[in-house]
Amino acid sequence: MDINICHSYLPHTDPEASLRFYRDLLGFEVRKDVGYEAMRWLTIGPPSQPAVSVVLYPPLADPNISEDEGRTILEMMAKGTFASLMLSSPDVDAAFEKIQAGIDAAGGEIMSEPTDQDWGMRDCSFRDPAGNTIRLQQIK
Repeated sequence: MDINICHSYLPHTDPEASLRFYRDLLGFEVRKDVGYEAMRWLTIGPPSQPAVSVVLYPPLADPNISEDEGRTILEMMAKGTFASLMLSSPDVDAAFEKIQAGIDAAGGEIMSEPTDQDWGMRDCSFRDPAGNTIRLQQIK
């Protein structure tokens, strides 16, 4: 059996802020930008991985979500507890310096600087403009 990851989903609250963060700061390419009424779905991914994409979606687009559920989702996103993304880099410290230099303009927030973790990885973390937690691990 040959199974691969092709798309993963991460909610966004502002497509333009998401573009500044993922495209302009992290260097991801925009693969699709699809709009429907007042909503937009952005498919992005690292240029070095054309078969792997992240779809940034409007979290309240599902008509089956109640108002209470929608409020809960938005509250959890704001706290960074609804969704997350794990990225990797061969040099977390160098990547962190670039991210730190531009994160304010991109609407994100630093959560932790590069640290050697007990489980053997070096990583750092930050939030995107929607509050999603992004962790960046060093791949040796």
